[in-house]
Amino acid sequence: MSLSPAKQKFVDLATVKYGPGAVLDMDKIRTVVSENGLSFPSWFSRPDYRVARGTFRLPKDGDIIKTTIKPPEVKVPVKVEETSSVMAYHNPTENMVPSKDPLYVPFGHFNDVYSIVKSGKFYPVFVTGLSGNGKTFMIEQACAKAKKEFFRVNITVETDEDDLLGHYALIDGNTIWQDGPVVRAMEQGATLLLDEIDLASSKIMCLQPVLEGKGVFLKKVNRFVRPAVGFNVLATANTKGKGSEDGRFIGTNILNEAFLERFPITMEQEYPSISVEKKIVTKLMTNLGCLDEEYAGKLVDWADLIRKTFYDGGVDEIIATRRLVHIIHAFSIFKDRMKAIAMCVARFDDQTKETFMDLYSKLDDKVSMPSDETEEGETVLETAEEKEEDHSPF
Repeated sequence: MSLSPAKQKFVDLATVKYGPGAVLDMDKIRTVVSENGLSFPSWFSRPDYRVARGTFRLPKDGDIIKTTIKPPEVKVPVKVEETSSVMAYHNPTENMVPSKDPLYVPFGHFNDVYSIVKSGKFYPVFVTGLSGNGKTFMIEQACAKAKKEFFRVNITVETDEDDLLGHYALIDGNTIWQDGPVVRAMEQGATLLLDEIDLASSKIMCLQPVLEGKGVFLKKVNRFVRPAVGFNVLATANTKGKGSEDGRFIGTNILNEAFLERFPITMEQEYPSISVEKKIVTKLMTNLGCLDEEYAGKLVDWADLIRKTFYDGGVDEIIATRRLVHIIHAFSIFKDRMKAIAMCVARFDDQTKETFMDLYSKLDDKVSMPSDETEEGETVLETAEEKEEDHSPF
């Protein structure tokens, strides 16, 4: 399919100004038209080019047309060595809609997140909950269901303005400006996920205007970026931005109150119910070719009992849904119930590891708790009678 000379001219001029395959809103389209004395390109609003409401993507090489005007280097007034040139570079757009995972089982706040994402409204959300309960996966799959582009940024204490908004990079002897993920998400009207936001330092405050939905000024290149329709920000954290008092989530920080106030709502994500978690486990087992419904049920009951004991202060560690997934993968490889558990709880201290394994051995009469090895190297196992005498969970 080819374009007429008039349409080709608009695409070429817009490509020179905004980059190949760029997503344009109505303001950018009018800018190209007014600067070059063109007629308004009503043809560009067809579904073929539409990304979201009010935004449209320029065709680029391999799509519909080939650009005939070579984009010139855009000089940026910054001090550099005489041997280098400085150019402003805008990353070409690409489809960032995540794929649907057939193994995903919706639970918790999934429907709420999906409703917000699908609405296209700017409504920042703070999602908090213990590790391994599916916060990030939930947001990703909500975007997949809504066919919404999704940018995930993992936050650390070192994350700063350059990582988020953009920075200069030396490429082939040229100093190139590269947009950060926040800017790309804004321009494409995508969902931006700030993952593990409570690990951030005060440098995250550069996102204040972004969280207000008003756009952000890139002072290093003298450019103002307005969010396209559909842009939104979600954040995940193990805490509520007040730090971790028990030390379980070391490295988390107390976030600025003004920053936290930019999130209208907070969703507290819990672990899935027993029935939902068993469905998660059995679907994964089926996919891995190791379906054992009895084992799945006992694993879920075991994890639930440990969580209840954890909430009561009886143990210091917890079995997350993610940990159950690890156990199933180990089981699919080793085909041994107790070995899969032992290898996946070995990350805990010795006392906790032995406690968790001992509890499972009391729930499943088909396994035995390994004891000290004999001199010949053979493992001595507890007898069924010994296990029946001890009825305490821990």
